[in-house]
Amino acid sequence: MTAALASAGAAAAYRAADALPRAGREGATEAGGFGAVLGRAMEQAVEVGREADTATTRALSGQGSVTDVVLAVGRAEMTLQTAVAVRDRVVAAYQDVMRMPI
Repeated sequence: MTAALASAGAAAAYRAADALPRAGREGATEAGGFGAVLGRAMEQAVEVGREADTATTRALSGQGSVTDVVLAVGRAEMTLQTAVAVRDRVVAAYQDVMRMPI
């Protein structure tokens, strides 16, 4: 993983956590905890992909600019790379837990 990707992923995670309501952070078990946060992050990732598709469709129909498409696709690519990095970390953590002696 490159330093730029790690920095961008950390910044995206910080923005997502900062967007959560304060009460949700303090009472994480009431708000669904880690699973709910992860679910919302995945929903946002899907929405970024849809925005890229919409920008591409608008550009192909002559209503949007190439710059908008490039920016939207770049955001979608960064979001996908972040999701893959998070998935890899979760799988690695699970494997570490499974290797622990009982």
